[in-house]
Amino acid sequence: MINYIKGINDCLSGFGLIFKSGIRRYVIIPLLINTALFGGAIYILYQQMDIWLEKLLPDWLYWLEWLIVPLFFLTIILIVFFSFTLVANLISAPFNSYLSASVEQKLTGSKPENMANEPVWKTVVRTVRAEIRKTFYFLLWLIPLALLTIIPVINVAAPFAWFLFAAWSFSIEYMDSPLGNRGMLFEEIREYSRKNRMRSLGLGTGVFLMTSIPVLNFLAMPVAVCAATKMTTRISAQTSS
Repeated sequence: MINYIKGINDCLSGFGLIFKSGIRRYVIIPLLINTALFGGAIYILYQQMDIWLEKLLPDWLYWLEWLIVPLFFLTIILIVFFSFTLVANLISAPFNSYLSASVEQKLTGSKPENMANEPVWKTVVRTVRAEIRKTFYFLLWLIPLALLTIIPVINVAAPFAWFLFAAWSFSIEYMDSPLGNRGMLFEEIREYSRKNRMRSLGLGTGVFLMTSIPVLNFLAMPVAVCAATKMTTRISAQTSS
């Protein structure tokens, strides 16, 4: 649990980095993309929430409405925000890579070696390719989660399963920026996350909470990239010492 709490603290530390000189200019584009897409997600939730709840709640379970409706409500929020996050990260992948590199330079005094002489077009290709690979991985997990969500009775457990999945996927998503900059492939990033499982889940939990809080969710992406970069540099420093 100590490492889990450290991961949450790592996430919070991202707020202190996004406004520092040399970093601010790399925050603007991910922030605008996140604001536009999360604004769309909030609008869709507002327009469709009642309809979705009616379709997901069978008539014979209305006597448990007081318990199930809040769980369905949480599940729908998780699904919509997670889906929009996938799209936002795909669009922002190259910008997040440069943001992470600038944070690492601020923290350690130098950019990742792989980023030092990498042309812009290679960064774009590398980051978008990595994002597509992650998206397929996440979509494979969405199939059993979707089934769990729509099957009566057992779908009571859906919000908890979605929460764990969201925390894990958010950690992998945003650690890809600093670790991908160092030349790590997707499989290596997953293994890295497994070795630092509780700290990674703590980071992902912090990101998930940010995406669930109005106004803060607009800052979630750049804060998460900064936080993941700080966390990986801390782990690297501890490992080498």
